[in-house]
Amino acid sequence: MTASKLDQLRQMTTVVADTGDIEAVRRLAPVDCTTNPTLILKAVETPAYADLVDEAILWGRKAGRGADTVHAVCDRLAVTFGAELTKIVPGRVSTEVDADLSFDTNATIEKARALIAAYRERGIEKDRILVKVASTWEGIQAAKVLQAEGIDCNLTLLFSLPQAVACADAGAFLISPFVGRILDWHVKAGGGPYTAETDPGVVSVKSIYAYYKTFGIQTVVMGASFRNTGEIEALAGCDRLTIGPSLLDELAAAKGDLPRRLSPDSVGEPPARLDLDETAFRFALNEDAMATEKLAEGIRGFVKDLRSLRKLVAARLA
Repeated sequence: MTASKLDQLRQMTTVVADTGDIEAVRRLAPVDCTTNPTLILKAVETPAYADLVDEAILWGRKAGRGADTVHAVCDRLAVTFGAELTKIVPGRVSTEVDADLSFDTNATIEKARALIAAYRERGIEKDRILVKVASTWEGIQAAKVLQAEGIDCNLTLLFSLPQAVACADAGAFLISPFVGRILDWHVKAGGGPYTAETDPGVVSVKSIYAYYKTFGIQTVVMGASFRNTGEIEALAGCDRLTIGPSLLDELAAAKGDLPRRLSPDSVGEPPARLDLDETAFRFALNEDAMATEKLAEGIRGFVKDLRSLRKLVAARLA
């Protein structure tokens, strides 16, 4: 009997669940799990997790933290869901630093340290957690400091090779290049039609993977933000892929051969080495309209959902 495409994918790529839905993670049994403000907001609004939310609200009322209570409760919710996920997955859980800190290096560092401390209070050590940080220049510099302290980082909202190179230079543990959002931009701009192989998001991740493997960079490449299983299949063999529950279910139901598409031993034409200081990074990002727009849009989207979460928490505290 032919193994499902999901089982075949697991033989060559570490599969990560892109969700805050605890029951979905339990059912799909990924190695790692990653969350973001949007996914946490969805989870908080799900009746099945009312007890977790109630606990955080009760804690907030007792904490007496004044104006900071809402933010503190939101942090507690993120860690609470993350802690539950660590009970299910054998690997890492990614927890995101507030998106409205994306342009503040020092505040990002302090928030990351606070999240790790909160996990430690629950008996969860930092080797089970990845702190998610936006791939802005400021976020990347924060990751450089955190990595030096032994706090592993997941650099997210990544849309370009210059971002990936800067993350590698900072010693980031892992990057999450976004596939589907790159495709969205190109389709909206009138591009296409695309096949799985010509999909601009797939092409972007392949170029980053080739760069890392060519130069012996240890930073993990984890493709993210998929629109269809074709994109996932085209990146089979990538270090890690973080996939939403619906697409994981599709892959689990799909039969047929899934060939390996990415391998450290076969990366094609060697890319040119990039040397990026802050000026060169900002200029390269500015030259890439797609990456510039999608980074800004991604931060705005996460901030919007973060504010919605804070509003929900504030109403419950009141």
